[in-house]
This record gives sequence, C-alpha cells and structure tokens, in this order.
Amino acid sequence: MNIVRQEIIITQEISPLPTIPAHAHKGQMGRVVVIGGCGGEVMMVGAPSLAANAALRTGAGLVQMFLPESIRPAALGLAPCSTARVLQNDAKYILSTVKEYGADAVAIGPGLGSSITPEVLAAVLAELTMPVVLDADGLNLLATLGEFKWANAKRTVLTPHPGEARRLLAGRNVDIEVGESENARGTAALALVEAYSCTVVLKGAGSVVTNGQRLYVNGTGNAGLATAGTGDVLTGMIAALLAQKMDPFEASILGTYLHGLAGDFAAEEIGRRAMTAADMLEYLPEAISDHELTESI
Repeated sequence: MNIVRQEIIITQEISPLPTIPAHAHKGQMGRVVVIGGCGGEVMMVGAPSLAANAALRTGAGLVQMFLPESIRPAALGLAPCSTARVLQNDAKYILSTVKEYGADAVAIGPGLGSSITPEVLAAVLAELTMPVVLDADGLNLLATLGEFKWANAKRTVLTPHPGEARRLLAGRNVDIEVGESENARGTAALALVEAYSCTVVLKGAGSVVTNGQRLYVNGTGNAGLATAGTGDVLTGMIAALLAQKMDPFEASILGTYLHGLAGDFAAEEIGRRAMTAADMLEYLPEAISDHELTESI
C-alpha cells in the first residue's frame, strides 16, 4: 500500500484471543451492552440480536440489549442467551443503566434507526468511560454532530462501510473520495481517524483497520459477506474482544480477521451466494478454533 504518510506502520500481526482463566465465571469474561433496534412501520429486530449473539460467540460472558419495547420479545427470541432492557431516548437513563449493568464495552447502532436522537448519542458518548463500538445508525447519528469531540474517542471503534464513511467525512467537511483501490481506502480510513480520533474499521473487500499510527489490511473474507447483518456480527465480535480488555486496534484486527475467516468457512460449505449473516454465527467457532490452533503451532 502506497500510503503517503511515511510514519504509518503497515502491520499484518494478529493478536491471540484473550486467555480464559481456568476458574473463570461469566462475570469475568466481559459484559457487553448492545444499544440498537427500532420499531415503527419498518422494524429492525435481527441487527441487535446478531450483534448480541456474535458477542457471546466471541467469548463475552454476559450481553444485554437495550431495545424499544415493541421489539423486545422478538429480539430475545432470536438471542435467548442475552437479557434485554427497554431503550429510552434519554441519556441519563442510558448512562445509569449501563453503569448498573457493569458494562465493560458498549456497541451502539445495530438496527437503531431513530430510536435515539443525535443529541442523546452525544450526551452518552460524552460520559461513557468504557470502550465503545459505533456502527450503522450510530455512525449516521455521529455524522450529524459536526465538530463534536468526546474524551473517550481513543477507546472508540468506528466500523463504517464506504457509504457511512462518506457521511462521516462529509460531517467533518473532509473532501476525500472513498475509492475502491487499496490505497484510496487506506487514505480514507486515515482521514477518518484524523477527523474523529477513533480506531477505524473501513469495511469492504480488504477491510482496512487503522488507529492513525498502524494500519492493517485484512486478507480473509469473500463476496458472500455482502449481505444484510454481517456488519452487525462484526460489531458484536469487536465489542466482545474489547470487553475482554483487548486494545481497540488489536481487537479490531482480530475481530475483522475472524469475521472474514468465518465467512470463508461458510462459503466453502454452503457457497457465497447462499450465505446469510446468521450463518456467520454457525462458523465462528470453527474460525476461532482455527486461530487458536495456529497460535499454538
């Protein structure tokens, strides 16, 4: 990759998975909160459920979804190992309940729609102290906040696809094309880090992960991942790794790598055309086991 900025370190190192203590219990394996879902004429129920299930598959001990009341029963049916609270468009309520749950990481955005306002998102981000993953409508809300800065940005991971990346850059008046070439994608990802001071996962063929100092181009994955919900799976995976105390950049690389590897295993078995995001959950154990085996060799 011919990145203009000479100080950027290109890396292909993938961290091992967090260690599971022999006498661990679920409270020690990371608590994840997923804030998402929306009701109304068009409901989005699957997105927060996929993120919650992915977090559990990636080792989180406890996951709680914050959801509109109208979709809570359906979402719990899709993610029966999670718990759920009612999502209110109230920053104080969200912050107090996240604290009460003892969350180690928070994922905001899967299927969120307009369930919370940009102002509530800003107030929540301004007060959260644990790592955060922003995806989907969480990113779209962030893009409307202009020059908003928050203290915890360096512990925040943004996971945009190219369209969301364009909106985020436009929200900070950054005129950079999010092109398809590897160099263009790397430049766009670095521009997002400069604008938002977060770790960035720019999704797509050869997803780019960067924190502004180091940059990783993912080599796993295939076109079968171009289907609804796979991004929600990635969000849950990264949130789980953050909850298990991984560094945001290292968690983003590992999550992106395992996500793509699960997609590759799924494609081998059922074909790229037939893959769905739900299939990703079924192949995550194989991807995780493969990585653990590679670590031990």
